[in-house]
Amino acid sequence: MRDPYSVLGVPRTATETDIKKAFRKLAKDNHPDRNADDPKALERFKEANLAYELLSDTAKRGQFDRGEIGPDGQPANPFAGGGGFNPRDFGSSGRAGGGGADFAGAADDLFAEIFGGRSPFGGSSGGGRGFRTQVRGPDVAYRLTVPFTDAVQLNPQRVTLRSGQAIEIKLPAGLESGKQMRLAGKGEPGPGGNGDAIVTIEIAPHRALTREGDDVRLTLPIKLDEAVLGAKIRMPTAEGMVSLSIPPGTTSGRMFRLKGRGFRKLDGTRGDQVVTVQIDIPTDDEALKAFAENFLDPRNIRATLDG
Repeated sequence: MRDPYSVLGVPRTATETDIKKAFRKLAKDNHPDRNADDPKALERFKEANLAYELLSDTAKRGQFDRGEIGPDGQPANPFAGGGGFNPRDFGSSGRAGGGGADFAGAADDLFAEIFGGRSPFGGSSGGGRGFRTQVRGPDVAYRLTVPFTDAVQLNPQRVTLRSGQAIEIKLPAGLESGKQMRLAGKGEPGPGGNGDAIVTIEIAPHRALTREGDDVRLTLPIKLDEAVLGAKIRMPTAEGMVSLSIPPGTTSGRMFRLKGRGFRKLDGTRGDQVVTVQIDIPTDDEALKAFAENFLDPRNIRATLDG
């Protein structure tokens, strides 16, 4: 085992507050629940816990500083005599603290404060029992492709687990591709309990709608006569087809905004659907060509572009 001061990143003169602060940060950064894709996080977490168990105990810290015990709490030389070795410091298991516990339990209150009493090694903290080396089962990764319209409306989705069990999950506000959802206890079994299921969300593309931030965008093609004379055009939204009124004289690039038809934000409000009109002109229409040849538009629509 490494030197506990080095593990926590504190000097030998560190105060109890310094040690607790350093351990708190390491515990949060390396907690397995936050590092499902990093198998080494649990080892770093265990190492930090052991270092804290030793340094947070005034008597054991003193023994370590005097060279009487090693980083693992074992006597540095139990047969040399002297050195402050006390057989009562060790239980029948041969580990510091006795009672057969792998971790002495000095971090119980701190874990309860940080993680609500949940031990990553199985069981729960508190009661002076400490943490046992009963590791939970491994987490299981899943990928769930959500239809675009379901993602906008946050419609519940069904996920089939490896066990064959199908469960329904609620999509959260602020949903984006790559969002991960943790289903507690739905992973593989282990001596310390089941791991979790980690579901990564992918939002499927739509045939006509696209996403821009929290807004839904649509490019709406219209015909020349519809742009000139005006029309009611049927168009898609995430909630289904609706009619959009195109006023007479509408030009390409004009935008219409449908309030509250976009993705739901974290604050509960929704983005909009933004519709951009694009006039589609036929390429080989002789009547249209003849009309254009005899039509004179007196406006200078590029006046602002003159240098």
